Amino acid sequence: MSKGKVWLIGAGPGDPGLLTVKAKEIIENAEVVVYDALAGQGILAMIPGDAECINAGKHAGMHILPQHETNRIICEKALEGKQVVRIKGGDPYLFGRGGEEAEYLLERGVEFEVVPGVTSSIAVPAYNGIPVTHRDFASSITLITAHKKKDAPLDINFKALADLDGTIVFMMGLTALPEVMKGLLDAGMNPDMPAAVLSRGTTSDQRRVVATISTLEAKLAENPVPTPAIIVVGRVCNLNDKLCWIEKKPLFGNKIIVTRPKTRSGKLAHKLRSMGAEVVEIPSIELIPISDNKDFTDSLSHLSDYTWIVFTSPAGVKVFFERLRKDAIDVRTLAGIKFAAIGSGTAKDLAEHGIVCDLVPEVFDNEHLAKELKKVLTDKDNVLIPRATIGNPILTEELALTPAKFADIPVYDTETAKYDWLDLDSLLAKGEIDMVTFTSASTVHNFVKLAKETKDFSTVLGVCIGRQTEEAAKEYGFKTITAAKATIDSMCQCVLDYVGK
Repeated sequence: MSKGKVWLIGAGPGDPGLLTVKAKEIIENAEVVVYDALAGQGILAMIPGDAECINAGKHAGMHILPQHETNRIICEKALEGKQVVRIKGGDPYLFGRGGEEAEYLLERGVEFEVVPGVTSSIAVPAYNGIPVTHRDFASSITLITAHKKKDAPLDINFKALADLDGTIVFMMGLTALPEVMKGLLDAGMNPDMPAAVLSRGTTSDQRRVVATISTLEAKLAENPVPTPAIIVVGRVCNLNDKLCWIEKKPLFGNKIIVTRPKTRSGKLAHKLRSMGAEVVEIPSIELIPISDNKDFTDSLSHLSDYTWIVFTSPAGVKVFFERLRKDAIDVRTLAGIKFAAIGSGTAKDLAEHGIVCDLVPEVFDNEHLAKELKKVLTDKDNVLIPRATIGNPILTEELALTPAKFADIPVYDTETAKYDWLDLDSLLAKGEIDMVTFTSASTVHNFVKLAKETKDFSTVLGVCIGRQTEEAAKEYGFKTITAAKATIDSMCQCVLDYVGK
């Protein structure tokens, strides 16, 4: 049995872009993941599909797993020889009980490693326009946990805090806010000292309430915010309107699910995030190359017989050229063959293999691809179409009307992805999803399968890459908007136009 190990990873405050490079690499290679409720969904989406996921689920006042059970589980899984990742919100050693878990592992001879995370005490104020230190206002920062046991008083030296001329950040203190404010006032702090409550920072639900220590409680009662939240006290809070940058981005406040296959989701997710959206990458389909594919093997053995090769997706390009490499087929065998691609994305992937497409329709769908092919095919042509098992029949139906021969060869299957951590039904029921991007009809069908119980999708906006995808989304009742062109840039512009209205 291989030797197991535990990584105690800080997941930061929620924005997956704040996860460290080291933490991302470790999560993507995990065998077992034990995660807290504060771990952002965008980070959980990085967990491998075959990893065992265990929800430790610590909320204020509610623990799915008590701490001693969490300790036992991560230790036992490591002793089984597993690579165990313990994902904790923020930093594992800042009010995260990571030290207790490390001690438990050490006492039992289990190897562990700590990967620090970006703490919400600094990141959340930064996303709200509050620098925790500033040469003109504060030269120190004090971090305090305001979390307490039920019916127990706060164990905080308010007199010492009141005497500080710096920034004070109270973690996990929303329920204790009245006691915190009263403690500071009773200790002699200026009633006009600026103070803020910052809720769900770095996410699409980010909210803030800014007042003074004498008025914050009343203002929060008028403008309640959900947990998790932190309290910031100090003159730096007055900079919030001036320096808040994230809320100026055009897609701020929108949570968007990207369902594109993991190998293809990068550009779309990146562009949406750069415009301020909270993006969770949940590929709804997995692309599985067909093994023992006799028809594909036969077609590759006489490639020179084909005059055209037609690709209807980037996945087909990927599988085709991977098979050429695997079978050691020289790309010079493709000399003289013409290539057609359904759209610019597929054509771009072909270009990466040195192939310049001979035909790309102006409208990127099977119907227009077939229409353009019909114009050029003759009785001397033999066409190879390597594509998904369940391909749009309109292409082959139209090619059957031409004098050309063609071979429609399934080279990959699409299957519904699996996520142990994902409760999509709950996200939909709570209205936490603003939009879902769909780049094919299969992404629509499989997204619906991921939502095992949900029957009504009318509250969710489907952002569709083309007409056929839009039709599939409408079948399930999604509200839809559709890109003018079947490109990622056009989809992003479609979202911007919708939000702008």
